[in-house]
Amino acid sequence: MAKIYNTIYMDIRQRLRKAGVEEAQLEARELICCATGKSREEFYRCMQLYATTETEAAIEALVRRRLSGEPLAYILGHWDFYGLDLLVNRSVLIPRPDTERVAERAIEIAKGSGEHARVLDLCCGTGCIGLAVAKHAPNCRVVLADISDEALSVARKNMVRTGLSGQITTFQANALERHPALIWDFNLIVCNPPYVRSGDMAGLEPSVRDFEPSLALDGGPDGLEFYRRVAANWRGAMRSTCILLFEVGDGQADDVEHILAANGYRNIRRHKDAFGQWRGVEGSVM
Repeated sequence: MAKIYNTIYMDIRQRLRKAGVEEAQLEARELICCATGKSREEFYRCMQLYATTETEAAIEALVRRRLSGEPLAYILGHWDFYGLDLLVNRSVLIPRPDTERVAERAIEIAKGSGEHARVLDLCCGTGCIGLAVAKHAPNCRVVLADISDEALSVARKNMVRTGLSGQITTFQANALERHPALIWDFNLIVCNPPYVRSGDMAGLEPSVRDFEPSLALDGGPDGLEFYRRVAANWRGAMRSTCILLFEVGDGQADDVEHILAANGYRNIRRHKDAFGQWRGVEGSVM
């Protein structure tokens, strides 16, 4: 028997809650909108209308994916970050709210660097940090760099999607190696590297472990390998006034500060995210 959208919505919400999904109400709505192509406004207007059998089947397919543990962002194919609606897929990490504080600090630095400032988003993934910088600091030029061809493909699509292609270029680069000769002369290098300890990968939350790319998560035996290599090997890409800004994992701020100090960086500072965790650590060349 055909069901009205409100009944379908209530059933999905109950199933998601039973499965432990915290924002079951929001996710139920988003899954229905995604399956039907409806906007949120259209969804609310259609609550008392009957769904077709085909529509119910399409909604159910998405619900089953979510109940299997697949993150909502991958099912929807896009996600919000700092006011930008970005494409996402399983080639890239899903942008997190805690990264927004790093983006905010990067924007501050870019704005303060004057006209023609150059910014590198290293290990860019979706390009979320670099795109946020380009949008809010239109004086600057941004390079998005990642080792993954698939990630750079997503980043390029997001450049077009956000209308920021005129400010941004992309480059394939391995953050663990010395910077390529063609990438240099930056006022700011911002990097959200892999920082999960290799031994902790198997214990990650299943939605992260089973769906998000391990290449963007595994930071080596102690989770600090990328910080060491970038701090040491990318100084040649920096102007004399450059700031190197890292996102760090929980409990890593002290270690990353020590790494920066050991490599001769100065004015070392740390920044808390909206949840009160130390999330950003920076140091300047001079």
